Amino acid sequence: MSFTSHRLPVTWKLMVLAVLCTVLLAACGEAGTANSTNSNSSGSSDKTLKNISIGLGYNPDIQFAPFYVAQSKGYYKDAGLNVTFNHGIVTDLIGTMAAGKNNFVFASGDELLVAHDKNKSLQAIDVSTIFQRYPVSIIVPKDSSIRTLADLKGHSIGEPGPFGATHTGVLALLQAGKLTSSDVNLQSIGFNQVSALISHKVDAVVGYSNNEPLQLERNGFHVRTFAVSDYTPLVSNGIITTQDMYTNQSQTVHSFVDATIKGLKDAIADPQKAVDISKSYVPGMNTDQALEVLKATIPIYQGKGQLGYNDSATWQATEQFLVSQKMIAPVDNLSQIYTNK
Repeated sequence: MSFTSHRLPVTWKLMVLAVLCTVLLAACGEAGTANSTNSNSSGSSDKTLKNISIGLGYNPDIQFAPFYVAQSKGYYKDAGLNVTFNHGIVTDLIGTMAAGKNNFVFASGDELLVAHDKNKSLQAIDVSTIFQRYPVSIIVPKDSSIRTLADLKGHSIGEPGPFGATHTGVLALLQAGKLTSSDVNLQSIGFNQVSALISHKVDAVVGYSNNEPLQLERNGFHVRTFAVSDYTPLVSNGIITTQDMYTNQSQTVHSFVDATIKGLKDAIADPQKAVDISKSYVPGMNTDQALEVLKATIPIYQGKGQLGYNDSATWQATEQFLVSQKMIAPVDNLSQIYTNK
């Protein structure tokens, strides 16, 4: 079979070319839409992501795995959020939020109550407690004669200093043992609890249940611990925001908390995957040690099983303890400091 070539008039050539260009442009538009959808399964690329930040109050660390997982898996982006993590040790984390440097901070309930007491005009609220157990412990050598909290009387206890959760924790444990700080020899040793206990510079140290005991055991130094959460219920680290943010941007607050809890659930369900994800957020992380720490942190996340929950009885106990230590005055309308809504 043979084909005869026909030459089209110039006008027809231009019309055909125009149709082809229209088809090609439409195809390019469809391809661009497909790529955009693939980059964000929720389709939130069709709208502008809202920029928010959270001050994590410490250097990059595996303890923040729920946030890293939520970021890496796109849970924040799916919620329409572009989240920035502001790391670094900050003495007044809640103050930075009040000053407008962060939309949220990751701080403890006792920190929030103390901040409210110091600044009566501060309006901040805990919208989700991530650490359901207060993670501080007094740590002693396994062969120590200190068998009960009351046995601490007359002994030296090393703490980073008279500040932060470790100081609050040691005061809570002393009170549980019917002791005061004058009954023991509290020594400020900086963040050198491991070496101080191994060298017997002190008889006991205060640290985090998911950190120093693991380091000590890893060094072949066997220990026993007295965990605050076994004696005194205190509100630990949670997501805190301003009252203005909570009232006027409630959907953003809800979306951020919801996405973080999804990351928290994933970290609990698959800690190895959470460690793998966290590697890109924590420079120089030792994955084996990080996995050990994360596994020890999971019970702290879980508590009694209600992830992110603010327990009213624990808040009341925290207030009563801080008042008893003269760290704050009694709080009016304590229920306005936290929420589960």
